[in-house]
Amino acid sequence: MADSIEDAVTRAIEEAPERNFRETVDLAINLRDLDLDDPNNRVDESIVLPAGTGQDTRIVVFAEGETAVRAREVADDVLDGDDLEDLGDDDDAAKDLADETDFFIAEASMMQDIGRYLGTVLGPRGKMPTPLQPDDDVVETVNRMKNTVQVRSRDRRTFHTRVGARDMDAGEIAGNIDIILRRLYTDLEKGPHNIDSVYVKTTMGPAVEVPA
Repeated sequence: MADSIEDAVTRAIEEAPERNFRETVDLAINLRDLDLDDPNNRVDESIVLPAGTGQDTRIVVFAEGETAVRAREVADDVLDGDDLEDLGDDDDAAKDLADETDFFIAEASMMQDIGRYLGTVLGPRGKMPTPLQPDDDVVETVNRMKNTVQVRSRDRRTFHTRVGARDMDAGEIAGNIDIILRRLYTDLEKGPHNIDSVYVKTTMGPAVEVPA
C-alpha cells in the first residue's frame, strides 16, 4: 500500500501504459459490514471535487423565462415545459437524454411535472434534477455541478467514481479523493470501519491501493 493518497495516485499514473486518448482516473471503493439490501445503508452522494473532475460534465437545465436565458450561457442544453411534455410522449428520447446527461437541474416549480413525465426514466438512474429555488443563481449552480461527481453504491459492495484525469496534478487528484473519503467517513454507519479497501487507477492502468 502507498504511504499516502498522493503516492498512490502518482504510482497509478506512472505505472499505467501510455494511451492515445485522455484517460480518466477512477476510484474503486469496497465496503464491508453493511446490509446493502437496506436502502438506508447505501451510498448516494453528490460531491463537489475541489480540483474538478478533469472531464466534461454534461448538464441539462429545465427552466423557462429569464432563468432559461441565463442557463443557456453555461448549460449544455435548456428545456422548457413543452420540451418536457414531448419527452413524456417519447420514451426512447427520454432514455437517450438520461443516459447522455450527467446531471439535471430544474426550476422548483417544474419538479412536479418532471416527476410525472420523466420520473420513471430519471428515478431508477438516480438522475432526478437538483431543484433550483427562486433565489438560486442558475449560473453558479451549473458551474458547481460541472465539478460534481455522483458517488453511488446501489446494492453493491464495490462501486466506482471518477476523481480526475491522467494529465491532472497528482496532488489535485489526491485532494479530490480525500474529499470523497471524508464524506464517506461521515455518512457510513461505522465510518472508516465500513470501508474494506480503496483503489485508484487510470482507465486502462493497474489498480493501486489507497490508504483509507
